[in-house]
Amino acid sequence: MAMVNKLILGDNLEILKGLENESVDLIYLDPPFFSNRNYEVIWGDSGEVRSFQDRWAGGMSHYIDWLKERVAEMHRILKPTGSIFLHCDWHADAYIRVHILDRIFGENNFRNEITWKRTTTHNDSKQGAKHFGRVQDKIYFYTKDVKRFKFQSQFERYTSDYIAASYNKTDPDGRRFKASDLSAAKPGGDTSYEWNGYKPPVGRYWAYSRENMDELEAQDLIYYSDKGRPYLKQYLDEMPGNSVDDLWNNCVFRNKTERIGYPTQKPEALLERIIKCASNEGDVVLDPFMGGGTTIAVADRLDRRWLGIDQSVQAVKVTELRLQKQTDIFTMPYTVQLYKYDYDTLRYKDAFEFESWIITQFGGTPQNKKGGDKGVDGKHSDNAPIQVKRSDNIGVNVIKNFSVSAKQYDKSLFEKNAAANKTAGYIIAFSFGRGAVEETARLKNEENINIKLVRVDEIVPIAVKPAISVEMNELEKDAKGNRKIEFTVKAESAAGIEFYSWDFAYDAEIGFKASVIIDKSGRQVLTLKTGEHNIAVKAVDNDGLENTEEVKLKINGGMERKI
Repeated sequence: MAMVNKLILGDNLEILKGLENESVDLIYLDPPFFSNRNYEVIWGDSGEVRSFQDRWAGGMSHYIDWLKERVAEMHRILKPTGSIFLHCDWHADAYIRVHILDRIFGENNFRNEITWKRTTTHNDSKQGAKHFGRVQDKIYFYTKDVKRFKFQSQFERYTSDYIAASYNKTDPDGRRFKASDLSAAKPGGDTSYEWNGYKPPVGRYWAYSRENMDELEAQDLIYYSDKGRPYLKQYLDEMPGNSVDDLWNNCVFRNKTERIGYPTQKPEALLERIIKCASNEGDVVLDPFMGGGTTIAVADRLDRRWLGIDQSVQAVKVTELRLQKQTDIFTMPYTVQLYKYDYDTLRYKDAFEFESWIITQFGGTPQNKKGGDKGVDGKHSDNAPIQVKRSDNIGVNVIKNFSVSAKQYDKSLFEKNAAANKTAGYIIAFSFGRGAVEETARLKNEENINIKLVRVDEIVPIAVKPAISVEMNELEKDAKGNRKIEFTVKAESAAGIEFYSWDFAYDAEIGFKASVIIDKSGRQVLTLKTGEHNIAVKAVDNDGLENTEEVKLKINGGMERKI
C-alpha cells in the first residue's frame, strides 16, 4: 500500500498487515482502555460495537493478546529512526508495558513513562470513594532503535511569576534579562584569572576563557552588580522556556470550540507536543485508533504525511470533516477508503483522478500521464494494458479501438497472450452495452484476442448516497427583523443515517466547513439577521456515504427561501 494521506475504514490489524516494512516515522495510538464498561462504545455504529465485543471476549490476558498482535505489526512498519507513543490508563498500563512494549520493542528502547494530567476531564473521587481521584493517563514512549531515533526537545513558556522573579532586570532599550552565574565547577583551559578585579568563587572557575569574556564584554552581554561582580545577561526573548519533563499537566483544550462532542477526544496541544518532538515535516504519522481525529488533524496542520485507521464509520467521517474545516490551498490532498463508494461521486469525479484511483484499486499500476497515452491508462500485474472509461453503456467502437491499442502497447506480449489464450488487456467502465459484450466474444472466438471487461462495481462496492431534504419553521421574530428559524433534516438511506453536520456560512467555492460536526438529531435552531444566508447540511449514512443540501435564505422584512 502506497503511503499517502489516507483515512481508512476497517480493522486496523488487517490494514497494518498490508503496510510496507519500515514505512512509518511516528505512531501514536490511544486504544480502547481496559475498563469493561459500555461507555467505551462511543460512536455506537456497527463497526465499533463489533470491535468492542471482540475486545471484551475474555479478561485481561485476552485484551493484552488483542493489543499485542497489533503493536507487533506497528513495530514491523516503524522505521529505525521512528518512535511509538502508546496512551493508556491505570486499568492495564503495567500489563501493557511489561507484556507488550518491553517484549516487542525491548527494555533498552524505553524512553519515558509520561504522565498526562486530564485537568479538564472527569475524576472518579466521588463522595464516599475510598481512593484518591484518578485524573491522569500514561503515555509510554518507546523507540525502534535507541541509537537512531529522532527527538527534538520541547519547551514550555515561563510562568509570569517565574519571569518576574528571575528576569527582573532590563536594558535601557527595555529588553528583559536575568543575571546568570559566570562561574563553573570544573576548569576548561584558560578559566582561572582575575576579571575586572574579580576572581571566580573559591573552588570554582570562570565558565569562559579570557578571550571569550572579552567578546562577551564587547557585545554588552555582561552585567555588573552594584559591587562590580560580573554576570552573564540571558535575555528573555532569546530563551525557549523550560524544558518539558515527563509530567504533562498543561496539554489541555485551548477553548470550547476545539471540542467536537467526542467523549474521549484528546487536546490538540497533546498531539502537537508528541508530533513535534518525534518527527519532522514530511514524515509519516500513523494513528491506528483514529477516534475523533485529533492526531490526523494536527499532523496535517504540521505538514506531516499521515495515515488514520478506525473501524467506526463515524470516526472516519468526523475526521474527514475536521480536515475539511482546516483545508486551504496549501493543504495536501488525501483519500478516504470506505467499504462502499457513492456512484455519483465516482462517476462524475475528475477523469484523470478516477483513472489512477480505480487502476490502483484493481491491483494495477496507473500510467499517471495526461494525454498521449494511445488508449492505455495503466497496466495490470500481469503487464497487460488497462483502459479506463468513466462512463456507462460502453459501445462496440471502444472494444475495437482498444484491441488495436493493446497490440501496439506491447506487440510481443500481445502475441504471446493470444497464443496462450491469456488476457490481452482490460477495459474498466461502469457498464457495457450489448454491442461491446458481443464484440468481445467475437474477438475471442474468431481472432483469439481475449479482452476482459471489468465493471467498476466488481472492483469496489458501490452504493447510492442518502436522499436529503431540509424543512424550515420560523419560531420567532424580534423588533429588529431578526428571525429565529428551526431547520429540520429529512434523510433516507438503505444503510441508515448515522449523523448530520452543518455549515452555517456555506460557500460552494470554498467547500463545506462544519460549524457543527456531529448532530444526531438533524435539528438546529438559528437566529438570523437581515440579509442573505447560505446554510448547508450534510447527512452521513452507516456506509460512510454522504449527501449535502444547501439552503439559501433572504431575510428582509420576511423570510424568503431562494432557489
